[in-house]
Amino acid sequence: MGGRFTSLEIGAGTGGQALGLERAGFNPVVVIDNDPHACRTLRANRPHWNVLEMDFKDFVGADHGISTVDLLSGGVPSTPYSIAGKQEGTNDKRDLLAAAVYLAIELQPRTILLETTPSLLSPKFAQVRKEVEAELKHLGYCWEWNVLDAQHFGVPQTRRSCLLVAMHPDDFARFTWPPTTHQASATVGEALRDSMASRGWPFADAWAMLADRVAPTIVGGSKNHGGADLGPTRTKRQWMDLAVNAHSLGNDAPDDDFGFDPELGRDGVPKLTVDQVMKLQGLPDDWIVTGGKTARYKQVAQVFPPPLAEAVGHHIAAALAPCPR
Repeated sequence: MGGRFTSLEIGAGTGGQALGLERAGFNPVVVIDNDPHACRTLRANRPHWNVLEMDFKDFVGADHGISTVDLLSGGVPSTPYSIAGKQEGTNDKRDLLAAAVYLAIELQPRTILLETTPSLLSPKFAQVRKEVEAELKHLGYCWEWNVLDAQHFGVPQTRRSCLLVAMHPDDFARFTWPPTTHQASATVGEALRDSMASRGWPFADAWAMLADRVAPTIVGGSKNHGGADLGPTRTKRQWMDLAVNAHSLGNDAPDDDFGFDPELGRDGVPKLTVDQVMKLQGLPDDWIVTGGKTARYKQVAQVFPPPLAEAVGHHIAAALAPCPR
């Protein structure tokens, strides 16, 4: 890969953000995650990446010959700030937001890009943001928070991400957020019609006509979440409106023996496979996700969609381009 800039990715998960940034011209010198399934997935897709299975709070750049990078990027677990969770913030053991910013003390990256839940911008977490911003100011960065929805960047899903971009003043003066690139993403039916028909299911066209909106936010990636289904009761109802049985995942697309009758409820409509959920997350068809069905789904459910990461990455690269290291 011939990217002009270097990056270090923390909380990399299945690699959605790293993949999008790679497309935008960033070559990761190190990719870190503490989940063994995620690390196997990363190595399966990018054998040349230096993937470290560890807690990034224990990472010391000097131990790996890294003194600085152009971009420190990563995903921060959303559960400490989630509306659906206990909202423990910095009291939650999974709070890695401040730890991610502290890593910048050693690495002194030109840019920081962190992704988490939009709930972080609620008044309840004003103190969390204040502490992070105080450290950024101390390090000489300018910063901005923003919420972008992946459906506006070609992803057939409503998926809002809170993004923090921090840069040194000269670079930040050149940075702009990416504009909406797709006013209307594909519907679930348009995105998955061919996949649903791949095993001879005769009702794929009729199903696609009912699956006439983008998908609700895909959830279920928490390590504390039980099995492979598409979310809580309210979300399952939204999927049922799209003629999808969200109570579990299928092993294969429906075949010619499977009927289609939404009047029967969940028993009359198809389930999604992990590969189909990958399409709704904007992952490419050739991206390998390792493990069994539940392990694969939990990885996929946490993905930062690559098309959105790529769009933001291009704008970061444009801000850095006049003064490459």
